[in-house]
This record gives sequence, structure tokens and C-alpha cells, in this order.
Amino acid sequence: MAVTDVEVFAHLSDADVENLSAELDAIRRDIEAARGERDARYIRRTIAAQRALEVTGRVLLAGSSRRWARWTGTATLAVAKIVENMEIGHNVMHGQWDWMNDPEIHSTGWEWDMAGASKHWRFTHNFQHHKYTNILGMDDDVGYGLIRVTRDTPWQRFNLFNVFYNVMLAVGFEWGVGLQHLEIGKVFMGRGDREATVVRVREFTSKAGRQLLKDYVAFPALTSLSPGATFASTAKANAIANVIRNIWSNAIIFCGHFPDGAEKFTRTDMVGESQGQWYLRQLLGSANIDAGPVMRFFSGSLSHQIEHHLFPDLPSVRYPEIAVRVRAVCDKYDLPYTSGPFLVQYAKTWRTIAKLSLPDRFLRHTADDAPETRSEKMFAGLEPGYAGTDPLTGRRRGLKTAIAAVRGWRRERVLDRAA
Repeated sequence: MAVTDVEVFAHLSDADVENLSAELDAIRRDIEAARGERDARYIRRTIAAQRALEVTGRVLLAGSSRRWARWTGTATLAVAKIVENMEIGHNVMHGQWDWMNDPEIHSTGWEWDMAGASKHWRFTHNFQHHKYTNILGMDDDVGYGLIRVTRDTPWQRFNLFNVFYNVMLAVGFEWGVGLQHLEIGKVFMGRGDREATVVRVREFTSKAGRQLLKDYVAFPALTSLSPGATFASTAKANAIANVIRNIWSNAIIFCGHFPDGAEKFTRTDMVGESQGQWYLRQLLGSANIDAGPVMRFFSGSLSHQIEHHLFPDLPSVRYPEIAVRVRAVCDKYDLPYTSGPFLVQYAKTWRTIAKLSLPDRFLRHTADDAPETRSEKMFAGLEPGYAGTDPLTGRRRGLKTAIAAVRGWRRERVLDRAA
């Protein structure tokens, strides 16, 4: 089952959680005090570079009938869409640049190059997902109501198509994001506000219609005036660029919440939740990607998913320096800092999705001690008072050490059976 008591699972006392909160609050204050012209220059240059990329891509698509120019233009346009979606749109709408008081780069005014309305995404993502991160039944991003990503979701026959659903979600990710806030299914089940849903549907269809008009009518018609392009060639290039952007966005986001070590939580775990407990849940429910500057930029800095979930409204360009201090906090309290290479993290998400397409009786690990689903019950075999100081080494024993101990027992049992 998912974690029901985050403090017990993390092997921390109430005082530990309060101290952890104070240390993370100090990081926030330091970064807020240090924000300035360097940060503002970064986002303005990023926006200018993204727009230059988009113009370059569209000029290449319009200016030549040669195959290399069409493919180069398509790739350039895809990169421009990725940057606009990830490093600009996502982060601007989180309010990371609101402190600049620039109306063009403000969370309430930015409308991104996606089918879904920005105001809908700000609710489902900024509020629901970031406040209730990985809480079953409250965070719709745990499987998006379609994919089984934890054993806490009872298996149903349609889960056999888990992999297929994820392929479709990846290819059409912008449409999945756009439809998420409509909650049409709740209306059919009698649990939604029909009038509010009608308003949201109207807002979605208006934005989606403008997006379709831009990508598949206006730009193709404009470039078809050039002797080097046709309406169909530009429409095809826009579709390919959108799919590339969708697959990339889906991959980065899934790597942040579904690899091994990204924990899930029950609703009871958030009752009376303090700031420290919220911080702790973000630490345990998120996963990073080991990335250099290029990968970090094209992931929208979501290679630092842990830091993003701790401080979603701090400038993304500051995450690398924040990460150094967050790692130190994790080491101090013996907490895992889940991170790994992109291909490894992505492979783990697909493994989980494929594995959970099967009924639980075909799965090897227990519901309390599986790579994708753990709870405090996995530590039932530890002696009372295990958390604290190791009497032999004098080092702190917390969650990271406890997980290693349980895994050690598991390996010993496997070896014993093999012998």
C-alpha cells in the first residue's frame, strides 16, 4: 500500500521534520533575496532565442522544397516548441518570474503553445498536483485516470492495455493535458458540476480551436504562398513537431514521478499536514534526472524535479545551486535523493507501466515493498528504535539506511533459497 504516515516511513521525529522545514525555508529565503538582473536577463534571452528558433524553422519550411530543408525546419520547430512548453511556458505559469512585475512574463497572462487553456493547467497542475503530489485520489497526475502506476489502484481488465494507453498519451500529450481539467467523467458519474463543466468545455474548445487554426490552417496557408512549400508539407511538419514535443514532455514528466523511489501517499497522510511534512512528501514523491546544462535546459529544468516540487515558484535557472543544498539536507537526515540517468529513469517508468498491466497475482513483490509502491509496513522487521544513531558507527540511521537494510535481507533470502 502507499505511505500512510510520512514521518514513520521517513524515520523522522516531529522535531526532525520541524528542523528540516526550517533548513528548506532558509534555502527559499536565500534564493528569493538573491533574485535579480541575472535571472531576468536569463528568461528574456530564453524567450528571444525560442522565438528566433521558431522563425528559423518556419522560414526553412517555407523557403525550400529540398528534403533536408523540410526536415531541418521541422526539427527546429520541434525544438522551439519544446523550449516554449518546458523552460518557458511551464515555468512562467508557475509564477517563477512574477517578481519581475513584467506583464509579458507573468503567470496570469501567459498563454502557451498548447491545445489546453493555460488557466485550466494552472489549476490542475499548480494547485492539485503540486499541493497533493502523489496522493491517491487527489492528484490526477497519478496515472492521469488512465494508466495504472501503483498497486494501490485495483487492477481492472482495461489495465491490460497500460502500455498502449501510455503510447497514445505520449503522442497526444497536449490533448491529454487539455482535457484533464474538464472532468467530464465525473459529470457522467453524477459527481461533477455540470454547469461548471460546460464553461470549461467552452473555454477548452475555444483555445484548442485557435491552436488547430494556427498550426493546420494559418501557417500552412501562409507558407503555401512560397514556391518552395505546399499547404500539406507545412501542416505535416507542424504535426510532426507537435508529436515530438508531446513525446518529450511526457517522457520528462513521467521520469519525475514514476521511476523507482518516487513514493505514493494515502489521503490520511495529508490530514493536518504541516509545512515540514509537505516538504518531506515532495522530497519522497519526486525523482530527478542526472543531467548536464543542455539536458537541464531542454527538460525545462525538470531534471531537478525534486527541487522544482520543493520550490515550484523559484526561478528554474537557480535549481542547480538549490540542488547542492537539498542533497546536503537529505544526507543530514539520511533521506534518499532519487536520481538517475534519463534512459534509466525512463526505462523504469515503462517497466512499471508494463508490469502493472497484469493482475497482482502475477507480480513478485508485495504491495508494501515493491519498486513502484512502498509503505512503512516494509520496515516491520526492523528492531524497535532502529531510527536514530547507529550504536556501532555513530551515524544517523534513517530511511535511506532502513531501505538498504530491507533490501539486504531480501537478497539474503534469495541466496538462501538458491542454496
